Amino acid sequence: MTSSLPAADLADTTDETVRDALRAALVFDGHNDLAWESRTSAAYATDGLGADAPHGRFHTDVPRLRRGGVGAQFWSVFVPTDLEGADAVAATLEQIDFVHRLVAAYPDDLALARTGADVRAAWAGGKIASLLGAEGGHSIDGSLAVLRTFARLGVAYMTLTHNDNTPWADSATDEPTHGGLTDEGREVVREMNRLGMLVDLSHVATSTMHDALDVSTAPVVFSHSGCRAVTEHPRNVPDDVLVRLRENGGVLMVAFVPSFLSEEWAQWRHAGEVGPEPEVGVDAVVAHLEHGREVMGVEHLGLGGDYDGFAVFPRGIEDVSGYPRILEALAARGWSSEEIAAVAGGNALRILDAVSTQAVSASR
Repeated sequence: MTSSLPAADLADTTDETVRDALRAALVFDGHNDLAWESRTSAAYATDGLGADAPHGRFHTDVPRLRRGGVGAQFWSVFVPTDLEGADAVAATLEQIDFVHRLVAAYPDDLALARTGADVRAAWAGGKIASLLGAEGGHSIDGSLAVLRTFARLGVAYMTLTHNDNTPWADSATDEPTHGGLTDEGREVVREMNRLGMLVDLSHVATSTMHDALDVSTAPVVFSHSGCRAVTEHPRNVPDDVLVRLRENGGVLMVAFVPSFLSEEWAQWRHAGEVGPEPEVGVDAVVAHLEHGREVMGVEHLGLGGDYDGFAVFPRGIEDVSGYPRILEALAARGWSSEEIAAVAGGNALRILDAVSTQAVSASR
């Protein structure tokens, strides 16, 4: 069978079910923190990313993305919550600039994208679609004008909070102060819908998840989270929200962070990493995907690795070349090539189309 997507043949797999899936939809990952890691480790340099293991520490580079079957990547334009106000806005702009410069540095491999049509064009040209996702609502400094400016620069989603509350939304890992979204937070969600930006509910409190689902008229996304019924962690999503996500048409993109995947690993880390490190492997990711399929259906699942956003990743998927190992594990458990294609990238592409279509309709 001849590949309809040129980059599919670069993926490191011999499994025919996985190959068929990638010929239909390449991996569309929801969250990668290379931009921030480059800031802290390489002063925003883009050189070296055309070779394996640049600077000796990144989980991400172009060759490994290719071997991982990645055809679209949401690059996180993240700033920590200790940056506030104008400093947070400026640092986010630096992150956006890095992604633009990264794409310009590797024009044969990367292409900027904002819409589903952009992603398809990149795939047809054998390139990796590069999208931007802002992580943490504090980065707009309470300004819808800043939000609109980010959208004009290509930012396609925004996570409403990071690890701390914003003045208008509660975070999953902070003491609640608002009971979810404030009126200002609801206005942010409505404006994101109007702009065709995905509302990202990773990092937010359960109350904020419900409030955002009450307000949003477009599908929402969890760009890098897991299922709380599988692993009890505040960053994961409870089943009652998963049911509402199905009704909303949104997608949960399962993260590969060990503490989201394994309660035993999370407890080991919380206790100071004393004793042998509990083993976490590909099966832990599969457990979250299979639970999500049971609760919501396969059409509401995706992958959001969070590479370069955490120190260690599960055995076998230690960097961005590892996505085929997950897809192979799904195939071994009887998932069809159509189901694997949906999880790998088809579902993410669908919701990107949906928010863009709604934004066009709203502007008429």
